[in-house]
Amino acid sequence: MARATAMRPVRRVLGMMSGTSLDGVDAALLETDGAAVLRAGESAYRPYSEAERAVLAAALGHWPGTPEAEAAARVVEAAHVDVARGFERVELVGFHGQTLAHDPGRGRTHQAGCGARVAEALGCAVVWDFRSSDMALGGQGAPLAPFYHFALARAAGEAPLAFLNLGGVANLTLARPALLLPEAEGALLAFDCGPANAPMDDLARARGLGGRDDDGRLALSGAADSDIVAAFLGSPYLTRMPPKSLDRNEFHWLLEAVAELSDNDALATLAACAVAGVLRGMAEWGRDAATLLACGGGRHNGALMAGLRAGLAQRVLTAEEAGLEGDMIEAQAFAYLAARVAAGLPTSCPGTTGVAAAVGGGQISRP
Repeated sequence: MARATAMRPVRRVLGMMSGTSLDGVDAALLETDGAAVLRAGESAYRPYSEAERAVLAAALGHWPGTPEAEAAARVVEAAHVDVARGFERVELVGFHGQTLAHDPGRGRTHQAGCGARVAEALGCAVVWDFRSSDMALGGQGAPLAPFYHFALARAAGEAPLAFLNLGGVANLTLARPALLLPEAEGALLAFDCGPANAPMDDLARARGLGGRDDDGRLALSGAADSDIVAAFLGSPYLTRMPPKSLDRNEFHWLLEAVAELSDNDALATLAACAVAGVLRGMAEWGRDAATLLACGGGRHNGALMAGLRAGLAQRVLTAEEAGLEGDMIEAQAFAYLAARVAAGLPTSCPGTTGVAAAVGGGQISRP
């Protein structure tokens, strides 16, 4: 994908990510020196069982020290060790853990899972706790994928490029790769722009529709409630200046708002709210990007993608249409960030998290 940077070792790094949708663990290999991405390697997905997902769901909102949080940590560690053992010749692991609670206003965040225990189980150095250093310097602690987005944008050329991750929440990265370094002023702007899959998945489970609205079929056949969408657009969060980040359940009130709607109309309304948040974010901050790349599980949702393509002036592509592996970009991102931590390079900056200065997050645990 790019050339290595002189004097930095190229590592074979495994990144692992368990997102707020609570579906499972993504794992992906990268060969990188922490600046350029040399090659994206094999990947794997390890779904959570229903029993494991129930443990994680019961721990949402919990901080370290509660029985629920400890139980979740054990589930997270075991699942990540399980998937990691399927990879060979791994030199370094980036382990994000499972976010259970995120409260940037009070400078705290909680990712379940201990990297030291994962390192012991795998017999390999593990980089983890990526967010604490950023938050200690006044940052939001999220999003962290933008430095990897910048590396991908650099590999694609010098034109401004927007990345949209549609996970449990939706987050935007606006990259200007002509500025060469991700921490350079103006090179990156990143922020959570609203909900994405989390409310839709929660509603589907609560109503016995399965774990999700597959491909957005139900939402596509429903009609969005314009009053609820308007109420969503009036949310104070949407008017705040970025960088900014969301807890998974920040917009949980939407589930109550759609409670009286049919399944199809409720899902259509939640999808319309997710799209509206992205449109607002792009209108205010992403106008110089000609292309938006959609990543994460939400890119499979036809209602989300149709709304984005109808509402944005930019060309909207899925990650695959741009030659990327859309399900694995966040896992690859934590491989890339792990390599940066090992190389002593920053992993966030004022434009991505609002941190006071560019900072390298993460600690390294060795077996």
